[in-house]
Amino acid sequence: MDLLNTLVDKGLRRESPTREEALAVLATSDDDLLDVVAAAGKVRRHWFGRRVKLNYLVNLKSGLCPEDCSYCSQRLGSKAEILKYTWLKPDQASAAAAAGVSGGAKRVCLVASGRGPTDRDVDRVSDTIEAIKEQNGDVEVCACLGLLSDGQAERLREAGADAYNHNLNTSEATYGDITTTHTYADRVDTVNKAHAAGLSACSGLIAGMGESDEDLVDVVFSLRELDPDSVPVNFLIPMEGTPLAKEWHLTPQRCLRILAMTRFVCPDVEVRIAGGREVHLRTMQPLALHLANSIFLGDYLTSEGQAGHADLEMIADAGFEVEGAGEVTLPEHRASARGGGCGSHADGGGCGSHADADGAGAGGCGSHAGGGVCAPASASTPAPVRPAEEPRTDLVAVRRRGAGTDLAPNA
Repeated sequence: MDLLNTLVDKGLRRESPTREEALAVLATSDDDLLDVVAAAGKVRRHWFGRRVKLNYLVNLKSGLCPEDCSYCSQRLGSKAEILKYTWLKPDQASAAAAAGVSGGAKRVCLVASGRGPTDRDVDRVSDTIEAIKEQNGDVEVCACLGLLSDGQAERLREAGADAYNHNLNTSEATYGDITTTHTYADRVDTVNKAHAAGLSACSGLIAGMGESDEDLVDVVFSLRELDPDSVPVNFLIPMEGTPLAKEWHLTPQRCLRILAMTRFVCPDVEVRIAGGREVHLRTMQPLALHLANSIFLGDYLTSEGQAGHADLEMIADAGFEVEGAGEVTLPEHRASARGGGCGSHADGGGCGSHADADGAGAGGCGSHAGGGVCAPASASTPAPVRPAEEPRTDLVAVRRRGAGTDLAPNA
């Protein structure tokens, strides 16, 4: 297809596709899907080789959020039967993080429900970051605490945070339909605060909330303009007890197209398959590794994920390798300004910038969405095969282990 050849050429040059080209990717047929994956895979391999970065979520404070984000099991008024607890102590959070690191995670994402942190909360998280870094000096730490006030990003950076996550989630035009207690502009402001403080910005989206193709393209182009180092792509988990519990719009094929479009628009950033991969990609998860170079290991914030050992087996079976602690995630033009850590915003190194480049590049934190889940059926009682369009509520399970419990985490 001429479209795909054009998109590959642009991706290797870090040049932006047009909106029409991005929309055309989402409109491709199932017959062309493998061609789309192969084309986007060329761009992914050019900038990231066959490495897969593993990230691990630690939910520092679960539930009882005053915000009304419709997708979230922790929202105001949620009836989802999730774990609810106040702040983990630094040693508890450090122990949870260590489980993820021992499973191969290179980055730990510290998440807390709420509109945004108080100064006392920043102190708490700073103590937690220091405890984690003391135990695992090489691990990257990403904080995800909601909307930031002036000076808070700088304090987190001083405490040792490497990155800050705050997702745009959906297009500006439809944001008010999803959340009313804060604005799209509030989210943009927080990402900019993270940038300004020298933190590696992480910002992504949630697909499957009833949005149009135009909305998906809008939010990905907005992310490109914000220039985060990592873009997590969440697929909505319709959790019982939330307003979007009946929204089951995604198929594995559509998820792959969304990931491919994101890769073409942001060719040289860490694209992460975040919440929902187990529910919506299901047996096609390995194909998604040809599009994204980063995943979450194990469980999510309030829901269970695929077993950690199954994640590792999937990566190996698909011919990929886990990125090591000593390897630089981002291409050299993005990573060089901060010494090859979590990535940088070096001149010319934007999310597919138009800077001159010879294409010789080097060879992602979840939102409050509740993440993807997988409750495997017993080997003795295999789950019945169901049509792709039928809701897979059998794959949604509330997290009952790990952070905030006495049970061992899934890592």
